[in-house]
Amino acid sequence: MNLWAIGPSSLARPRTAAILAAHMPAPPVKSSLAAPERSLDQRMEALKRANDIRTARAKLKKDLKASRASIQTILLDPPEYVLTAKVFDMLLAVPKYGRVKVNRILNQCRISPSKTIGGLSERQRTELIGQLRR
Repeated sequence: MNLWAIGPSSLARPRTAAILAAHMPAPPVKSSLAAPERSLDQRMEALKRANDIRTARAKLKKDLKASRASIQTILLDPPEYVLTAKVFDMLLAVPKYGRVKVNRILNQCRISPSKTIGGLSERQRTELIGQLRR
């Protein structure tokens, strides 16, 4: 039997398609947990709410910068619009607190810079307030 009659490539190399198929991830399956489609009114309402939250946060940051608001008060009893704000961003708005000092304080309190105010544990909250009062 002449093996070369079949063709040298079919005997010498495994099938490329089979190898690729074995190593490729499965195609994405449409999940039943996907977010439902939203109507235009729902999207506009969500956009309005997001803009209101951004505006309120901007005003709060200006008040912090001008010392009209206390960061300790905000951390103890945060308003709803601040719950999803990053702790890092709020601390940066406080006078005399720059990136280096804020990072040092967050590291000492074992708080991630991406942590939100609403996501702080009681331990983190009290430790952070203690560091800020120094």
